[in-house]
Amino acid sequence: MKKTIEIVWATLILLSLFAFLLGYLEFIGTILVGFLLLSTFIKGVLVIDYFMGLKEIQLRYRLIPMVWLSIVLSLIALAYYLPLSIT
Repeated sequence: MKKTIEIVWATLILLSLFAFLLGYLEFIGTILVGFLLLSTFIKGVLVIDYFMGLKEIQLRYRLIPMVWLSIVLSLIALAYYLPLSIT
């Protein structure tokens, strides 16, 4: 179990560093924003499953934070991809 937590932690660090480098180097494009939102969802699911301890409980209880995370990320994607014209 300890090895699994270490692998999850390393994955979270690598995904976070990748997102940081994309922002720092200003390589943000339309497709990369979608990838960043997907990687944020993956990081959220890993935190929910392993660090919140919800991996071993019923799926309906795990779905509550996952649905919340999906809604938040969907609203962020909508705000980014839906152009707002102010006239």
